[in-house]
Amino acid sequence: MTAGNTGSDTPGNDDPFGYLYRSEGGEEGAGGDGATRQQGVPRTSYNQVRAVGERQYGGASQQSGYGRQSASYAAPETLPGGERARTPQAGPPAPPQRNHKGLLIGAVAVVGVVCIAIGVAMLNNSDKETTDQAQPSETVSTSQEPAHKPAEKPSKAPLPKDDAGSLKLGGGATTSKDIPGARSAGGVYVAGMNNPGASATWTLNVEEEGAYKMWVGYGIPGQDENLTLTVNGKRDERPLNMKNFAGSEEGNWEKGWQRTWQRVPLNKGTNTVMLSCEDGNKCDVNIDQLWLEKKIA
Repeated sequence: MTAGNTGSDTPGNDDPFGYLYRSEGGEEGAGGDGATRQQGVPRTSYNQVRAVGERQYGGASQQSGYGRQSASYAAPETLPGGERARTPQAGPPAPPQRNHKGLLIGAVAVVGVVCIAIGVAMLNNSDKETTDQAQPSETVSTSQEPAHKPAEKPSKAPLPKDDAGSLKLGGGATTSKDIPGARSAGGVYVAGMNNPGASATWTLNVEEEGAYKMWVGYGIPGQDENLTLTVNGKRDERPLNMKNFAGSEEGNWEKGWQRTWQRVPLNKGTNTVMLSCEDGNKCDVNIDQLWLEKKIA
């Protein structure tokens, strides 16, 4: 006997669990629809049986038993409004990508242009050198120098200066170096000028005619002395003054080295100046140097 009938059905058509899903309608209707079920006719009032674990999603059936999924099932992520359908939020803009290929092409182009420019410059320079070499040397010189170049003044030679050893001696005059302090090379000086007629002659050259300031280096024994001066054979009326300007002690020859000067007229070219011991001179004197300083007239 079953919960869904009165025992009139055949045992094969009876459902022992029918009460779980049959309608509460009258006992006569097998499905609770009020219809009288005839013997031998299968029941049509059963509710649709679902497998265990099968569910409805929006009218579509899904079976989750043992991990199986019906064909009508769709994951929430794929439905409209799901995670995969959502538009991602806009983030910070990506940095612009450099076109390295374009930069490389530009660099190669610049190098090519520079090489071409260098080649053209070298070619032009080579052509210019060839043209210059083909022209006469006179033409090049004329283009670089003015046609009327001012004449350069010749550099003046230094004024002459000589030691006692280069003087021409006569009348008993001689060289010596016994007394220290002479300014000439090796300390050599002209001695013996105290002999009457003794002389020392200096030969010199000048580039211009005129009067010059002539210096004479001498040594005295602490007393005033003088000599006769003759220039180019003409005797000067004034004797060469050799005073004791330094005020050296009398008889001290070593401390008596001094110098004096006199104006002498000279010709252009070679001249002679003679110092001599003549009548009326005080000739106790030694001579170490003679030199010209400057033109004074």
